Amino acid sequence: MSTHEARLAALREQLKADRLDGFVVPLTDEHMSEYVGTYAQRLAWLTGFQGSAGSAVVLPQEAAIFTDGRYTLQVRDQVDGTHWSYQSVPGTSIADWLKDRAPEGGRIGYDPWLHTRDWVKKAREALADKGAELVAVGRNPIDQIWDGQPEPSKARLVAHPEELAGRSSAAKRQEMADWLKEEKADAAVLSALDSIAWTFNVRGQDVDHTPVALSFALVHDDGTADLFVASEKLGDDVRQHLGNGVRVHERRDFESHLAAMKGKTVAADPERAVAAIFEALEQAGAKILQKRDPSILPKAIKNEAEIAGHRAAQARDGAALVRFLHWLSVEARKGGVDELSAAAKLLDFRRQGGDLRDISFDTISGAGPNGAIVHYRVTEETNRPLEMNSLYLVDSGGQYPDGTTDVTRTIAVGEPTAEMRDRFTRVLKGHIALSAARFPEGTRGTQLDAFARQYLWQAGLDYAHGTGHGVGSYLAVHEGPQRISPAGSSQAGGDEPLRAGMICSNEPGYYKTGEYGIRIENLVLVVELDVAGAEKPVLGFETLTFAPIDRSLIDTALLTDVERGWIDDYHEQVVQIVGALVEGEALEWLKEVCRPL
Repeated sequence: MSTHEARLAALREQLKADRLDGFVVPLTDEHMSEYVGTYAQRLAWLTGFQGSAGSAVVLPQEAAIFTDGRYTLQVRDQVDGTHWSYQSVPGTSIADWLKDRAPEGGRIGYDPWLHTRDWVKKAREALADKGAELVAVGRNPIDQIWDGQPEPSKARLVAHPEELAGRSSAAKRQEMADWLKEEKADAAVLSALDSIAWTFNVRGQDVDHTPVALSFALVHDDGTADLFVASEKLGDDVRQHLGNGVRVHERRDFESHLAAMKGKTVAADPERAVAAIFEALEQAGAKILQKRDPSILPKAIKNEAEIAGHRAAQARDGAALVRFLHWLSVEARKGGVDELSAAAKLLDFRRQGGDLRDISFDTISGAGPNGAIVHYRVTEETNRPLEMNSLYLVDSGGQYPDGTTDVTRTIAVGEPTAEMRDRFTRVLKGHIALSAARFPEGTRGTQLDAFARQYLWQAGLDYAHGTGHGVGSYLAVHEGPQRISPAGSSQAGGDEPLRAGMICSNEPGYYKTGEYGIRIENLVLVVELDVAGAEKPVLGFETLTFAPIDRSLIDTALLTDVERGWIDDYHEQVVQIVGALVEGEALEWLKEVCRPL
């Protein structure tokens, strides 16, 4: 019996002991995080799935794993299809699947600290049709059978300096207090880890690649706050940084504080606060206002200090990527470079560039057919060499105190085929169309998504992921509320109006299963444009990421004069901005690959 088969059997035994007929396993934590600490990697431990989004349901006789289009190939590689059926989201929801599959009158367990209230409501309604019930568990059954489950991180918090944050924590909390008064509320719950890090100007090391600390907070209408975090994680410097306006408590005391909110009006975010928080407030006799976390929008709209920091981080990161691409241009042709060694070399160059605190996500280093797996994560087992006459896709980023980066380049090793060049050029044309877009204030990401797909659509092609996500300021590499994605996609946020100061990715792609993948990604800043005669404010994008685009993959016959001009202007900026930070052979190579088309 394989390890994961044995774990599935052990969970079924535990469910029997708990008088449950099923259990739902999401990939998240008590903060509804996308990336979670090792202690919360329950889905990976149970199934072997290594992606960053997914859920599973275990019933006595069958089990299913639910993932979106980014993971269609990966889930089949990592999760054993003899024990798990593969379900595609949003086509099939967990609630719909349970409605069909749950036993009559069955008891399906869920952990109320790992689901939103809305999810609980929908699942409960779906099960009611079957006479089945959804049961909140006091202790997660996976935690009861997981031998050697890691402890939550004990890493210390660090203060994030005001010159990088651009605003003091006290000013941010006062703005929230003013909002609470307008809403006639006494307090707001902050449970999203990046919201807490941003609000209190602190950073942590509790989640790989995202500089946040495991904590909860309550912000009050007088601008003071209660912060719930393990006391061993706070040094005197951070306590002093937090100041007298912040009362510090143990993280484990958060629930008992909620229980003391009787008669208070409390704002809680239905999308980001888990069901257990709402239940605790209801049982306490608090009045709940379902409102978006008040840090979400100000965190997304970067201030001048954050934008300046981001530009500086991007320049250093671009220089590291240029050194890597130059190295790859020399070494890949010799043979001996594989996905793991390439990712390790890129990390070396980032470290040499200075001030790197972490990478911003696991580097996607995909050679040949592995490049077609959208969120591929290389392991010793899947590692492939970079072979001649193939494509190599590398999607990577860095966490720097002044900014978070995320960039993808696709590189031809040897001679690309005509089809590869056609597909790459269509992706590039879409990337240019989106980066050059002008749009009125109030425009949403869903309205812009097709700009990036149009040239693929013309050839009957597409890609199964959103075109852009928000990015934090030395915070989460995937930050809301804005997205650029098709209407009705599984990734929320495309309906949020884009506002000046927001940072988004621009990353169209094309993936040919079993052969190759293509993606071109830059980060862009939403800016207000001065358009003569405009009757309402006009927005557009300013490119923030500077690294060469592989000219050997561009079919110039498919480009318009305007597109050629965009590429030449972009490459001129790459030489100006990044060229100042590289020297020697790497600089000569950069000038050569950035010469006008």
